[in-house]
Amino acid sequence: MAEPLRPNIILLVGEDTGVHHRCYGDEYAVTPNIDRLAAGGFRYTNAFSTAPVCAPARAALLTGRYAWSIGAHHMRSTLTTSPRTFTQALREAGYHVRWPGKTDFNFEPPSGFADSVDEWLDDLREGRLPSGGFFAYRNLGITHESTMWSEPIDGEGMVRRRLERLDELTDAERHRPEDAPVPAYLPDTPAVREDIARYHDALTLQDRDVGAVMDALESSPYADETIIIYLSDHGRGLPREKRWCYDAGVHVPLIVSGRPLPLGARVDDRLVSGVDIAPTILALAGASHRADTDGIPFLTGSGAPSDATRAAAVSGRDRMDEAFDRVRTARDTRYRYIRNYFPQLPYAQRISYMERQQSMVELRRLHAAGRLTDAQAQWMCEAKRPEELYDSTTDPQMVENRIDDPALASVRDRLREALDDELDRSGDLGELPERELIRRGLVVDRLAEYRERIAPLSEEYQLGTFSETVLEMPDTRESEDLR
Repeated sequence: MAEPLRPNIILLVGEDTGVHHRCYGDEYAVTPNIDRLAAGGFRYTNAFSTAPVCAPARAALLTGRYAWSIGAHHMRSTLTTSPRTFTQALREAGYHVRWPGKTDFNFEPPSGFADSVDEWLDDLREGRLPSGGFFAYRNLGITHESTMWSEPIDGEGMVRRRLERLDELTDAERHRPEDAPVPAYLPDTPAVREDIARYHDALTLQDRDVGAVMDALESSPYADETIIIYLSDHGRGLPREKRWCYDAGVHVPLIVSGRPLPLGARVDDRLVSGVDIAPTILALAGASHRADTDGIPFLTGSGAPSDATRAAAVSGRDRMDEAFDRVRTARDTRYRYIRNYFPQLPYAQRISYMERQQSMVELRRLHAAGRLTDAQAQWMCEAKRPEELYDSTTDPQMVENRIDDPALASVRDRLREALDDELDRSGDLGELPERELIRRGLVVDRLAEYRERIAPLSEEYQLGTFSETVLEMPDTRESEDLR
């Protein structure tokens, strides 16, 4: 058996970034550095986050466990006890861990989480990082959904940072709204095109940040001993993308590149889940991971592709800030199956943060006026279908639900079973009301905090009988009074 590489590892995590890079086939994108990174290593085409929103997805990334397995599945909940993270195992294996910035995991970083929270780019460039192996993390926040706001709201939003940095882009790198590709499920209006153009400008700035790390590494003494892993927490921050379990919400970029890898550029179509990142990093480092992990390494300790395969990549949606829901989904290399446990809840419940997005304003306005296409209107309907099934090859934007198509009955049944098997194996605390998790002492009671965010939609925008957002799980799925 080949010896583990024990490389230095740099982990770069983009916020709210879908597969909108030139190396993933997006011709609107300007991402030369990320494309260059992909040209030197593995580019994974079927990598999927476990959740379409940051904290549950990052909880899975850090622990190698599904967020619903440990109780961290509700967005902006807080575990009372912090779980073990892969960074602790790295430190025990002799790695120096640097983790500056974002620690949005739905739990507090545990004791021993990192050696330092100091920035490390200058130390990398100048060869000042400790010998014996280091792990360095960087959050790439410029693409957060708030970058698409036209201006900061209540002093919030990554838009301020984007505006401060626009001078870094040349005229050729700036994205023209009139050229923006608008998905079929969003209205093709100037406001939506402007949101998409702003996102792509921010993605090019993110690409600049990735390039700065690559350049610093190349000028450092660590270039021959270091692997860079680039991925995103979940999909782009537009309606029906972030917070939702379609491919646009959970299909993420994943690139692993560096001279220690034994093979050159390679496209890998295997299924990779967000829970697989932690055990893969530990395998590369020659460190042990816990037996109860939900993840499987997709690279061996020698840097070669592993033989492990997945029947499906499983993801889920639970409470999103003040909006309760429970959705689970299974994806193979072509088809996505979605199970909506509470179909009586509308897709587009009001979430105060999401309503700040101009694209959401456009959806509400045009739906009230009866001016949406069928593909756009289906997400604004009064209730969900209990199940959904999509063919990503013929319908990559997932607007044609084929759950009742007899030609795909065997696919539906196979993915139903794969989802059930994975949920049974890992355990799904999403079956329990949040108040029960609070009663058991698993999570902090933050329901009052989020109840304060609930406000009614204006009458013309209300979806059926739902004038207000539903915060907590209904007592029964058949209940008409969900509030």
